[in-house]
Parts: sequence; C-alpha cells; structure tokens
Amino acid sequence: MQLPKPPPPSTQAVRAVMQGNRSIDTRPELALRSELHRRGYRFRKSIAPVVGLRCRADVVFARARVAVFVDGCFWHRCPEHGTRPRTNGRYWQVKLDRNVARDRRNDEALTASGWMVVRVWEHEDIRDAADRVEAILERSSC
Repeated sequence: MQLPKPPPPSTQAVRAVMQGNRSIDTRPELALRSELHRRGYRFRKSIAPVVGLRCRADVVFARARVAVFVDGCFWHRCPEHGTRPRTNGRYWQVKLDRNVARDRRNDEALTASGWMVVRVWEHEDIRDAADRVEAILERSSC
C-alpha cells in the first residue's frame, strides 16, 4: 500500500510538535523500565530481539525471550483513546493502518521465533503493566 505524500506542516508550531515526538525513551517507557528495575529486573532497551527482523522492542529480556512494546494510543490505534485526526484524514488513516499491520506482523514473527510479546498501552497503570510483564517472566523461567 503506497502512503500518500503528507502535506507540508500547516504552521511552524505544528512542525515543531511533530519533530518533538520521541520514538524511544518516552515517558511511559521510562516509567515502565523504572518500575521493572525497582523490582529487580535487568533488561536491554530498544533493541531488535531477532536478527534480521526490522523491529525494536522497548524492553527486552533476552534470556527469557520476552519482548515488551509500549504503544502510544494515537500511533497504534488504542481502542479506548485512539483519535482520528480531522486534518488530512486519508493520509493519517493509511499511516495508522500501516502501523497496526506492522505491529501484528512483528508480533507473529517474534512469536514464530519463540518470543513472548507483551504490548502495553501508554495509558495503562505502570504497576499493572509491570505486574503483567513480571507474571510472564515468572512463567517463562519455569
């Protein structure tokens, strides 16, 4: 599917906001990593779990083969908080559809390679998310 060419930013302010969107070390990622570290877990951050797969997990437990992704509600279409932009709707629909499709392909490829995938929404309570990750880590060490 060919992505339509995006229009130029409507203002310098819009451009600055878009450039300020982080792809790594977002607040939700930092909070989750901090909580997992506080619980005594050690991990790698922002690495590709499988060689050759163009996919970087936010938190990786290599020995346990657990990959954790912290997904933004807008960029990954959260069913609770995902929004549809009013401006340039066609462009954003295609862009966000591709993001979700890529997430599913990466989940399938990681699972096929023997990895457990954990997806955490940015709006989730960090302690609850860490509890889910911890439960999977405990199961995988059995």
